[in-house]
Amino acid sequence: MTQPHDPPRKHRGRAKTAVTMPVAEAPSTMPADYGQMLADIKRRVAGERTRVVMAANVAMVLLYWDIGQTILARQQAQGWGVRVIDRLSHDLKAAFPEMSGFSSRNLKYMRLFAAAWPDRPIVQRTVARLPWRSNLTLLEKLAAPDQRLWYAQKALELGLSRDMLALQIESRLHERQGSAMHNFDVALPPADSDMAVQAFKDPYLFDFLGTAPMRREAELERKLVDHIQHFLLELGQGFAFVGKQVHLELGGRDFYLDLLFYHLQLRCYVVIELKAGAFEAGHVSQLNVYLHAVDELLRHADDKPTIGLLLVKDKDKTLVEYALSGYTKPMGVANWEQQIVRALPDDLKASLPSVEEIELELGADWGQRDDA
Repeated sequence: MTQPHDPPRKHRGRAKTAVTMPVAEAPSTMPADYGQMLADIKRRVAGERTRVVMAANVAMVLLYWDIGQTILARQQAQGWGVRVIDRLSHDLKAAFPEMSGFSSRNLKYMRLFAAAWPDRPIVQRTVARLPWRSNLTLLEKLAAPDQRLWYAQKALELGLSRDMLALQIESRLHERQGSAMHNFDVALPPADSDMAVQAFKDPYLFDFLGTAPMRREAELERKLVDHIQHFLLELGQGFAFVGKQVHLELGGRDFYLDLLFYHLQLRCYVVIELKAGAFEAGHVSQLNVYLHAVDELLRHADDKPTIGLLLVKDKDKTLVEYALSGYTKPMGVANWEQQIVRALPDDLKASLPSVEEIELELGADWGQRDDA
C-alpha cells in the first residue's frame, strides 16, 4: 500500500548550505620552480619586515634627538628647568596616550642624547640605527665622543645586543681589537691583511673559565670547548667551530691541532694553538707545520690561506717579532687572560658624571623612577 507523502516542512530562516574550505594542493603537484619562488617571496617578506622595523627605529631615535635638541636649546636660551620638562612629559602623554617614551626621565635622556651627539648627520648615519636602549648604554658607559662613535659602529657591524655592547665596553674592546702581533702584512695581500688584523685581538679574556689556574694546555682546551659559546663570543664575529684535536696525517706523521675554526668573512681555516705558559720561538715553527698541513689536506681551492693564532699566557714582544720574521704563512700571537673584573677602569670612571652631578644639572627629581 502506498504511503502518503509527508507534507513539506516549513523552514524557518534560510536553508543551511554546505561550506567547502579550500584545500592546499600537495607540494608534489606544484610546478618545478614553485619551491624557489616561495623561498624568494619569503626572503622578500622577511627583508621588507626588517626594513620597516629598522626604518621605524631610525625615525623614533631621530624624533628623540629632535626633542632633545629642542629642550637643550630652550634650557640654554631661556633657562628651562625640570618643572617645564615634567609638564612637557604630562602634556605629551595626554596628547599621545598610545605612545610610550615620554616620561620625564626619558625626556632628560633625550636632552643628554642631543648634547652628546650635536651633529645630526652622524646621528642619522650611525646611532639612529641602534635601538634606543643601546644608545643609553653608550651614554652611560662612555664619556669620550670618539670611543662612543667607535662602539656605535662596532655594534652595527657585529649586530651587538645592548648586553653584549655593555660587555664589550667593559672589556675595553677598542684597546684589544687589532692588537695581536702578526706577520699578516707580509704573508697576505693588503685587503686580506687589513681584515685579518681586525679579526684578532690581544689579550683574549677567558674569565668565563672561573678562577682555578690553567696549568696544562689540555685542561685549557677542554674548558674552552665546554664553554664554546662564550669562547666564540670572545673570538668575535665570523668564527665557526670545526673541531678540537683535529687529526691530520702528513708525510706519514700524525698531527693534532688544538682547535680548528673557519672564518666566514676571511674565507679561510684558522688554527688556534693554546699554550699554558709563556711564548717560545719553537711554537712558531710548530704552528707553521700545522698551517702547511691544513692547506695541503683541508683547504678547498676557493679557500684563502689558513691563518694560525698562538694564544699564550705571556710573551716577549721582541722575541715574537724575531720568531715571526721570515715565515710566509700568516700567523698571529696574543695573550689570554683568565680572570678580569668586568668593570670600567678607575681613570674612565673618574671622567664620567656621577648620579649626583646629573641630578644637580637637571634637577633634584632626576632620580624619580618613572618608566622610559
